Amino acid sequence: MRVLGLGPLWRGSNAGGLFRALSREGCLIEVIDEFYYISMKTQKKLTKVMERAIRPHQINEYNSAILNKISVFRPDVLLVYKGVFVKPETLDWAKQQNCKLVLFYPDVSLTNHGTNIPKSLPKYDLIFTTKTFGITDMEQMFGVKKASFIPHGFDPEIHRKLEISREDQNIFACDVSFIGTWSLKKEKWIAYLIEKIPALNIKIWGDQWEKSSSPLLKQAIQGRSIVGDLYAMAIQCSKINLGILSEQVTGASSGDLITSRTFHIPGASGFMLHERNAESVLYFKENEEAAFFDGPEELVEKVKEFMANDVLREKIRIAGHKRAQEENSLDERARQIITQLKSLV
Repeated sequence: MRVLGLGPLWRGSNAGGLFRALSREGCLIEVIDEFYYISMKTQKKLTKVMERAIRPHQINEYNSAILNKISVFRPDVLLVYKGVFVKPETLDWAKQQNCKLVLFYPDVSLTNHGTNIPKSLPKYDLIFTTKTFGITDMEQMFGVKKASFIPHGFDPEIHRKLEISREDQNIFACDVSFIGTWSLKKEKWIAYLIEKIPALNIKIWGDQWEKSSSPLLKQAIQGRSIVGDLYAMAIQCSKINLGILSEQVTGASSGDLITSRTFHIPGASGFMLHERNAESVLYFKENEEAAFFDGPEELVEKVKEFMANDVLREKIRIAGHKRAQEENSLDERARQIITQLKSLV
């Protein structure tokens, strides 16, 4: 099966990990990295202004590259990861070339990421969503009938046991860490944790934490995101890794129930303390393979419990890593995806 993947390839990206897993499972793969064409990471104000001015031209060039690659590679499947910059007319042309159109959609909201996604959703032959509620959202909002749930997984090339130097320990070691993008809920819950356990050594890594207004978090915020090997290293250097989920946003019927960190943390051999809900407890046995909490008060209780019991924490960490290795790699997700793709081609 020939698969043309569209999505970012930076080391540690979920898209790149999935494309490599599909390759390991026998698919013939070509990938067009959207970040090769579209600049997204500049920080200076002048550069951002210039970026916005040329963005339409970059998007046009990216879509032209897709058409050219389809002509040369002749894929059976065009696999779009999220698809913020993929134009609906590009999908129409791909379908005319006998490509099956498949979307892997990893986010909560269907409407918060520009106009291309809402316009394109009905055009796909099959959509994979990492949100169980995403299936209903797509049907109710856009009339999508062919959607299937596939959870995130860990990338065995990235989320793996690493040799950690003393210098790395000095940078990353902590009692508790949270690795992820800021939201108001996350800020409030972590601030509550610090207020109740002020001696806690906590580190926060991720984007947009400059939005935090809580003085309690000032020392914890590290001021940058970490990806790839450093992400896995930070997980392993944390006694407790928090899985606090994003709240509900416009364009979604629910907040997150699971996320990529649900699998990255145990996959990278970290101890996970995850927000509890009916879905999150399906993947790891509570108090055997991961720990769970419901709300900031129980978060405090669980942190105290597991900080005081190194032996139990280590036992759970090892069992969670074993379960992740057995059931929750991107290779396992790729096998599930290939089974469904075979029904299309």
